[in-house]
Amino acid sequence: MLTPLAKHLLPWYQNNARALPWRDDPAPYKVWISEIMLQQTRVETVIPYFTRWISALPTIADLAAANLQTVLSLWEGLGYYSRARNLHKAAQIIIQDHGGMLPETIQSLRGLPGIGRYTAAAIASIAFNQDFAALDGNIRRVLTRVYNIREPIGTTQTEKDLWRLAEENLPPGRASEYNQGLMDLGAMICSRRNPHCALCPLKTICKAFALHTQDELPIRPIRMKTPHYTVTAGILQKDDHILIAQRPMKGLLGGLWEFPGGKIEPNEDLTACLRRELLEELDVQVEVGDEYGKYKHAYTHFRITLYAYKCRLTRGEPIAKEHSQVRWVSIGELPDFPMGKIDRQIAKKLISTTMRET
Repeated sequence: MLTPLAKHLLPWYQNNARALPWRDDPAPYKVWISEIMLQQTRVETVIPYFTRWISALPTIADLAAANLQTVLSLWEGLGYYSRARNLHKAAQIIIQDHGGMLPETIQSLRGLPGIGRYTAAAIASIAFNQDFAALDGNIRRVLTRVYNIREPIGTTQTEKDLWRLAEENLPPGRASEYNQGLMDLGAMICSRRNPHCALCPLKTICKAFALHTQDELPIRPIRMKTPHYTVTAGILQKDDHILIAQRPMKGLLGGLWEFPGGKIEPNEDLTACLRRELLEELDVQVEVGDEYGKYKHAYTHFRITLYAYKCRLTRGEPIAKEHSQVRWVSIGELPDFPMGKIDRQIAKKLISTTMRET
């Protein structure tokens, strides 16, 4: 027997499901790629990335055989680059240990890099129609409002309660519709701000709607102030080539290429910071020249303001002391190297300036 939530939700989903490219052909590989891309990223942003990815790497075997730089280039702009590295690593494990087929069991799925409890449940239910409830941000918001949960989300107890509620309402044999229905409801109707309660199929059973508390929920934990860092980057040019450095594979923006530099220390000015950083990272001394732009970016847990400068080598030849490798490349080659957002902005400015001058 269906619970009231499932009874109201399933017909709504049948009539209102979003048209998404991974739903047109819910092959396990496509479901997996879409679920990884959708982590902490909006559907509207993901669609063109997904389409480009599947065109370039249509199978698990193609992904496993691809160069990591190709994978990172396809991912560039989505952020959280460990997701791309984990996809690449997981594909190689699937080829080696699972006969090239995405495993169907929750245990085997969770054994792959980058797949946790939610992603495993989503893949198992959507790709293989197994009876597992999923819990993403949209589903959390829907359940928090339907049951008027007043404890902050993210706590151990609240997570336990939400998983229990998701599982209690799961209609046997219809997990795919159920999970995707809750996801779509959260995205389309039960939105974070200004939810469209009059259109919601769950309004007759929603406790928050009855108590007029929907705009208060979910309650989020108090966040610490986001730290801000001032950073410098050097544009070193030799003849017609620019120096770029590849970040270590582990850590923030792992495997991406950058214009080398680093974070300013207390009582240090920008040019002194850049000279010190390039000496520490590349074992070179430089003369810092004209500023080449001020760039701002917000990461998940901090913000930065980066000042780029043209630099001239005065001693030494760059070596990779803190990077995976360094390379002199022509300005025209810069699009071939995957970069984070700020470094890509600098690269585009270099390309644009060069085109105007020629």
